[in-house]
Amino acid sequence: MATRTELANAIRMLSVDAVQKANSGHPGAPMGMAEIAETLWNHHLRHNPANPKWADRDRFVLSNGHGSMLIYSLLHLTGYDVSIDDIKSFRQLHSKTPGHPEYGYTAGVETTTGPLGQGITNAVGMALAEKLLAHEFNKPGFDIVNHHTYVFLGDGCMMEGISHEACALAGTWNLGKLIAFWDDNGISIDGHVEGWFTDDTPKRFEAYGWHVVRNVDGHSFEAVEAAIQEAKKHTDKPTLICCKTVIGKGSPNKEGTHDVHGAALGDAEVEATRKHLNWNHAPFHIPSDIYEGWSAKTKGEGLEKLWDNKFAEYSKQYPAEAAEFKRRMAGDLPGDWAERVKAAIKLTADKGETVATRKASQLAIERLVSSLPERIGGSADLTGSNLTNWPGCHSLHRNAGGNYISYGVREFGMSHIMNGMALHGGLFPFGGTFLMFSEYARNALRMSALMKQRVVYVFTHDSIGLGEDGPTHQPVEQTATLRMIPNMSVWRPCDTMETMVAWAAGVEKKDGPTSLILSRQNLPYVKRTDAQVEAIRKGGYVLSDCDGAPKVVLIATGSEVELAMKAQEALKADGIAARVVSMPCTNVFDKQDAAYKAGVLPAGVKRVAIEAGVTEGWYKYVGLDGAVVGLDRFGESAPAGQLFKEFGFTVENVVKTVKGVL
Repeated sequence: MATRTELANAIRMLSVDAVQKANSGHPGAPMGMAEIAETLWNHHLRHNPANPKWADRDRFVLSNGHGSMLIYSLLHLTGYDVSIDDIKSFRQLHSKTPGHPEYGYTAGVETTTGPLGQGITNAVGMALAEKLLAHEFNKPGFDIVNHHTYVFLGDGCMMEGISHEACALAGTWNLGKLIAFWDDNGISIDGHVEGWFTDDTPKRFEAYGWHVVRNVDGHSFEAVEAAIQEAKKHTDKPTLICCKTVIGKGSPNKEGTHDVHGAALGDAEVEATRKHLNWNHAPFHIPSDIYEGWSAKTKGEGLEKLWDNKFAEYSKQYPAEAAEFKRRMAGDLPGDWAERVKAAIKLTADKGETVATRKASQLAIERLVSSLPERIGGSADLTGSNLTNWPGCHSLHRNAGGNYISYGVREFGMSHIMNGMALHGGLFPFGGTFLMFSEYARNALRMSALMKQRVVYVFTHDSIGLGEDGPTHQPVEQTATLRMIPNMSVWRPCDTMETMVAWAAGVEKKDGPTSLILSRQNLPYVKRTDAQVEAIRKGGYVLSDCDGAPKVVLIATGSEVELAMKAQEALKADGIAARVVSMPCTNVFDKQDAAYKAGVLPAGVKRVAIEAGVTEGWYKYVGLDGAVVGLDRFGESAPAGQLFKEFGFTVENVVKTVKGVL
């Protein structure tokens, strides 16, 4: 029978050999955290390699994702669908073992990590989801939602600002089933961290409301075991286990230095490490007794079977709750969702409100989204401006019964916590801030798209139309750059109807996030035929046509659709036939077939786009012989009406621009 040291050394040597073969990677963290990993994965982690999506599994997040060979080694050794050939293909094209763990590529990887601090933030979202779902579904004697979220993180994660945002909230929310292991090795890429990282980290986490286990020998199985046992006793708050480790432990000439952080050891040092660890096996060879010591298949199948039996009994006593739990964990919408959408659209048409699209968004939440039991809304301290709340919502503070979150001024943390909730399953998160401050959250938005998560971002105050707050708060380039993110759908609706359809599309989208770009100022409701309402879902459509063939097509979004409609009338008076195309979502329009797009934007007809933002992205629609009425400079502080006039968003300027291209 293999010893625990041999089991830990299997992680070390798989990591060393894989990085050496790839001549690329980060062996230091896997070597330094091997004993911690063995203790957690072999003695505490509840998981089933045969079913990585088991609903009540413990979640494990490698926040210091550069050390990816640690999780790949663990997945391979415990029996997941990660073969030794996959390990040999580390960092190679189309492999299951990319340079950083990627959700959706490797069985058992719960989230994409690598950008530091973001894994721990996802984990906060996962732990919050566990708490919310447990409160909703558990019954006396039936804890069908009862699992931990474990996180490994390093000094880099501790330095990144997003970890401060998320960990403060984890303490506020009393996430007692969140346990984090800090790999306190004192090394980052530039060397020993004393020159740039001198925080009293344990005190900081205690101030957040965490339980902290200090000065744990990260290379002692017994010390790590005792720390985990202590952490599990503190069910009223999250726990940080501070593990003192040596980076690259086992490399006789490089351990404890930054040289082992992010580069292959080299052939000579690999052999020296083999001898130092008494690892008398060829590269990538794992003896059978070590595989046996690591395998979690039998134990995992048993754990899931026990849960299945419990859930079967739960289903008998609480059939409605069981069916709802299964639906939500599968990510399915209610069976009557299409009817709900139809009813909400009819009500919106009947009402015909002239309101700001941020208010239209709130109406959509009230009329449609609030009927989803899985919805969990929120805002980064701008609820009264974003209007992401709804009648009957309940604030989440330290209780687990809320469905609305005040995240505080934490746009980045909010966005990645929402990603964590979406990844966990069972919840549909959405949250808001000003469009300008999407910049703070940008990397989380990109990760939503990279992981294809169903998250809706509500971005209000979408242009110079917010007025007096000035250029620091007036987004100019943000909408255009959000549209450039693969898998992201960016909707800039012009009224309540387009906003309702955008919300429905965001809820229904299963392969990526949605950004709603919403106005502060009121926008008029536009009457449409049923066919036009249906066409909104195509991202762009003919909103107002002319008699006969058009001489020019006006393309507009959001608040500028009203301007296009008025310009159409002025052009008609001058004998120029114009078509108005509303294009609330270029991302969706671009996916339509060529025939549909040609029907909306006929070839050979001049085009002018109108949007209060940068112009560059619109030339793909208007061509080099078209024109764009836009804003390629920063705004100013003044009332909105004055600003639109100052920057040329007037009927007169649109007419002049059209005549200039004809």
